[in-house]
Amino acid sequence: MTTPKKALTIAGIDCSGGAGVLADVKTFQERDVYGLCANTVQVAMDPATWGHLIHPLDIEVVREQIRTAWAIGVDAAKTGMLPSAELIREVGRMLKEAGQNNIVIDPVMVCKGANVPVFPENTIAMKEALMPLAEVTTPNTFEASQLADMDELKSEDDLAEAARRINALGARNVIIKAARIFKDKAVDMLFDGKEFVWLKEPRLDTKWTHGAGCSFSACVTAELAKGCTVRQAFLNAHEYLRAALEESFPFNNITGPVYHHALAKRRHGE
Repeated sequence: MTTPKKALTIAGIDCSGGAGVLADVKTFQERDVYGLCANTVQVAMDPATWGHLIHPLDIEVVREQIRTAWAIGVDAAKTGMLPSAELIREVGRMLKEAGQNNIVIDPVMVCKGANVPVFPENTIAMKEALMPLAEVTTPNTFEASQLADMDELKSEDDLAEAARRINALGARNVIIKAARIFKDKAVDMLFDGKEFVWLKEPRLDTKWTHGAGCSFSACVTAELAKGCTVRQAFLNAHEYLRAALEESFPFNNITGPVYHHALAKRRHGE
């Protein structure tokens, strides 16, 4: 009997199942990797407005969960929503202490569909405590602009400059997901400190994108856990998320999630 590779997500639990820990673990499962989790914050939604109701967990509770995962054994780890600068720095300390190499930092700053304020101290903590540990970081364009100290990213040149700046913070590989800044195309870009890889495709006609960023970064994490190169993990994650977006569906008239099982269904001819 072969022991599966294992991946850890350190992130929040979105009770809708579309994003956060649940999206990550669904993705790990779809990529044939065993998922472990450390919950950092419980997120619920106002049924009328879908505004996010955020309830952070005590830092010691998060520490205990991460210690449990290390005791089991982890082949790759990722972060998601870390709601305070103190927790960001503590998670960074624990990741560094563990000596884990396959670390994916998804620098979550805003809940999709909610006007949650961005705290500058959190961004500073990410730059200092997490970016130097990142084998890969996967910001969207807003997160990339914050990490790179740039105004809104509007062009491919802007994406490239932001990637260079984030790489200079210590992240060895930078993936920027640009799904909304171009009218006619969706762009995923990988920068490894030397070369750029660009993936450009027509934008899909869907507004149901809840959990897209979490699922993409989780797929990268799972592929690294299995021993893939960063470039192959990037390509696999792009394919996986494209399929999940093509089969996305609504929860209500406000939001809806990507479908994590879509690629498996396609491959099985369902």
